[in-house]
Amino acid sequence: MTLDVPTATQNTPMEGTDHSKDSICSEKLDEHELRPRSFEDDIEKEQQDPATTNFEVSFTGDTDPRSVKSLPPWRKWLIVYIVSGTSLLVASTSSLYVATYAQIEKEFDVSNIVATLGLTVFVAGLGLGPMLLAPLSEFYGRKPIYVVSLAFFVIWIIPCAVAQNIQTLLVARFIGGLSGAAFLSVAGSTMGDLFARDQLQKPMLVYTITPFLGPELGPIIGGFINYNVSWRWSFWVLLIWAGFQWAAITFLVPETYHPVLLRNEARRLRKETGDERWYAPIEKMDRSIPHTIMRSCYRPFMLLLLEPMCLLLCTLTAFLLGVIYLFFGAFTLVFKENHGFNLWQIGLTFIGMIVGMLLACFADPWWHKNHQRLIAKHVAETGNIGGSEPEFRLPPAILGGPMVFVGLLWFGWTTYASVHWIVPIIGSSLISAGVFMVYSGVFTFLVECYPLYAASALAANSFLRSMFAAGFPLFGPGMYHNLGFQWATFVLAMIMLVLAPFPYIFFRYGKQIRAKSRYSGAK
Repeated sequence: MTLDVPTATQNTPMEGTDHSKDSICSEKLDEHELRPRSFEDDIEKEQQDPATTNFEVSFTGDTDPRSVKSLPPWRKWLIVYIVSGTSLLVASTSSLYVATYAQIEKEFDVSNIVATLGLTVFVAGLGLGPMLLAPLSEFYGRKPIYVVSLAFFVIWIIPCAVAQNIQTLLVARFIGGLSGAAFLSVAGSTMGDLFARDQLQKPMLVYTITPFLGPELGPIIGGFINYNVSWRWSFWVLLIWAGFQWAAITFLVPETYHPVLLRNEARRLRKETGDERWYAPIEKMDRSIPHTIMRSCYRPFMLLLLEPMCLLLCTLTAFLLGVIYLFFGAFTLVFKENHGFNLWQIGLTFIGMIVGMLLACFADPWWHKNHQRLIAKHVAETGNIGGSEPEFRLPPAILGGPMVFVGLLWFGWTTYASVHWIVPIIGSSLISAGVFMVYSGVFTFLVECYPLYAASALAANSFLRSMFAAGFPLFGPGMYHNLGFQWATFVLAMIMLVLAPFPYIFFRYGKQIRAKSRYSGAK
């Protein structure tokens, strides 16, 4: 997976922001000593020649002790693991719930569809949450969003654990999804805050894998819990895990958003010097919170409506996530009815998907080299030193789509009781590897294709993915019952066959399409 460009998870400035002011690590040099100038130097110079003083606060570089980029490596990696662990928690919470279906249906006397709504509303909350939380992080910084949203996430686990009716459970799950969305949208930017671009690949790899591993890890954990104890213990275990993550976020993760750090520094300077002329760029923004939230809500839909590349690639990734969530019900049917697996054994069948994603993740260095090769070829052909094209990010998706198609056929036509259970599990690992490769290619392509609107492009992708993931589990079990395990999976494979060519088409013709785009940076 190639992760050396800004993604949803990197520190990409939101559109509409003054990018020159967002470049907060530009170095100011003392004209006499040719060294990084500190704020104390600024104060001294102001006293000597107030008319020439620049009162805009900025860092002197990545080594400035006030910048989080100057933190020691062990501290940076501690933050990476804490934030990534919380992302894994939220993603696991979405799918751990599927292991509670049987007990919830019996206790609340509801159908399987109604019980499945607990999964649907949580994932819908994950899709809607970034529309609010991402713009708020522009004004208040990362840490307040983390602490407050995770606190709500912890609180709303409690009604799930003690719910006496299905209505309480569904409402609590939806609000929990809204709250946890910060760690699947805002949190990736923390990696960009902490690391320089040439150091970003490894921490981004650690963070990016967690939203993909979480949905497969949830049924494994939930299977063991619900096979042995009451379904309510699923939420008590999540509460303990979430409480630990909240404490770690609160006490061990500092604020990392550079504009907010500069605002804090400007306030300190105004207080210590009594000079009200000191200011940070974020204090001069002419954007209001309502305006920013409104822009966050409408521009993703404009991209989906007016940009065919954005719409089709987002539809591809949305379909893939829908398939992953549909498999939560399909695996239960296939391995319970064909192979007599119990609940915890069904959970373990998702190990195949975890292995597939990890193998695809470990192939990231190869894709990175391939990207560099395409850039070198482009430079040799055009003479444009340092030039690149967004389409160079699509090769992983070009290969990943056919892998998913083959994996679906493999899984579908081996779901017979006479076929050993390991065979369809191997097919599922091919599916998950292909999904990861498609995601890695599409995400980075969208960011480079729409550089000024990267946040909106990724928000559009997140929204569409979440809606598909919320809807597919509702019709999946019925489709598998009515069509049979083999033909139901075959239908999914045929839809994938239609969608798989789009990354290749845009790799070949994307530049011409971008030339006619009103949003792409090519225009």
